[in-house]
Amino acid sequence: MERLAALTREQSVWAWSRGAIKSPWSRRKRKQALSCQNWSRLFSVNGKFRDGGRKFLKKVRSGGIEPGIRAEVWPFLLGVYDLNSSEEERNIIKTKKRNEYEKLRRKCHQILNCQKGFGLKVINEINNEGCSRGVPYLQDVSASVSVSAKVFNCSGSEANSPDNAACGAAECMDDDTSELTCVDPSMAESESSGSASSDEDDHGQISVCADIEENCAPEHKFVRSTSSKSDFFRSNKTPEDFATWQRIIRLDAIRANTDWALFSCNQDEISEEKALQRALSVGLKDYDHLEPYMIYHAARLVALLEAYALYDPEIGYCQGMSDLLSPIIAVMKEDHEAFWCFVGFMKKARHNFRLDEVGIRRQLKTVSQIIKHKDSHLYRHLQKLQAEDCFFVYRMVLVLFRRELTFEQTLCLWEVMWADQAAVRAGIGRSTWGRIRLHAPPTDDLLLYAIAACVLQRRRLIIERYSSMDEILRECHSMAGQLDVWRLLDDAHDLVVNLHNKI
Repeated sequence: MERLAALTREQSVWAWSRGAIKSPWSRRKRKQALSCQNWSRLFSVNGKFRDGGRKFLKKVRSGGIEPGIRAEVWPFLLGVYDLNSSEEERNIIKTKKRNEYEKLRRKCHQILNCQKGFGLKVINEINNEGCSRGVPYLQDVSASVSVSAKVFNCSGSEANSPDNAACGAAECMDDDTSELTCVDPSMAESESSGSASSDEDDHGQISVCADIEENCAPEHKFVRSTSSKSDFFRSNKTPEDFATWQRIIRLDAIRANTDWALFSCNQDEISEEKALQRALSVGLKDYDHLEPYMIYHAARLVALLEAYALYDPEIGYCQGMSDLLSPIIAVMKEDHEAFWCFVGFMKKARHNFRLDEVGIRRQLKTVSQIIKHKDSHLYRHLQKLQAEDCFFVYRMVLVLFRRELTFEQTLCLWEVMWADQAAVRAGIGRSTWGRIRLHAPPTDDLLLYAIAACVLQRRRLIIERYSSMDEILRECHSMAGQLDVWRLLDDAHDLVVNLHNKI
């Protein structure tokens, strides 16, 4: 009887992998995406969602969003705007956020204008009020952790030095690129780079304190904050840290994937003059081989990523973050809107870039547990290969399927994932979805269920043909462009239905 029961379970698992066991989304083609017409009907006269955003989130979860309205919709999914906000409230928030990012961009320029990095000694003061406003800062840091000590690349490996982290490309850079770049001060006021500062100067603002050398112009000197508040979080970041981030950001920006270009909202509007001016404003070099729109895109990447490094110095910049920002820049025309969407995205994704790898390890463990509960045979095979830690999906976790999916597929997956996370934030639970086709409750970890589903779809191949983790890793990397994103989401939601109470 035990052998019969085991055989039955094995057949059940095999049937699931072949699609015989149907999810609540089974045999479902992608539903119609949220259209401009549908979008406008969701709001009342004062610009509020009629039902607190429930219908909106259901629509996005089932079909995604039409490209033409993504820039308008994403701020709701990423928490820039509250689902219960009115149009008037959103206009106030938009103005406030624009001012905040412009302040931080000015700080970036001040730092850049201090020759050879002498102006930046410590990026160190973020007060407790900044944290209460949603700034992802900093837990009590008793010892400085140098960003230059450990940088991860998108293949899942790690480098022990900044040069290694940049995949050796830093060797091609001029010597002066390792130092803080000097920029024409006149560019600071005209640039509209998407960046974030904190609130007003006395409300959670990043204070850059410096021992100013003689060759840093007086108008660019920084003064240590004289705030009497004692509840400051401290982050001991050095000029070398920021210079390292600068160097790697520029390398990654120049090498950015070009598949976004087909979907860019303003590609045809970028003249060569405009592109070169934008590149100059952020000290971008070595772009002669790029078309104007790519130069402009790279310069936007530099501006936003530099600003984020100041906004969140605990994370700073690690390779892979440009992969997450690039699609947002392609969709969002305004830099300040793109930046705050990126900040919303990074509230969860930032844990992927922690130097202690706690966030990555937790997610890999969750993927492992999903596979273990769904397919014990496959899990035992992974144990035999010493691959049960699921390190072979490291890249999928790190950059959220960005390398395995096409640009449009990536946006579809992310939008459904963001809708799940927005529903969780809003406290919208299982009962809301119970009477519709989407029986899967919203989860913060939909990405991990999708990754597990991706592995389970290849269970037979893995069990019968692969005898090492390296072979499985190569299989995962070869998936690029071969995945059906909506089938993947079907299977992921099936796993959520069956396992969310067990994981």
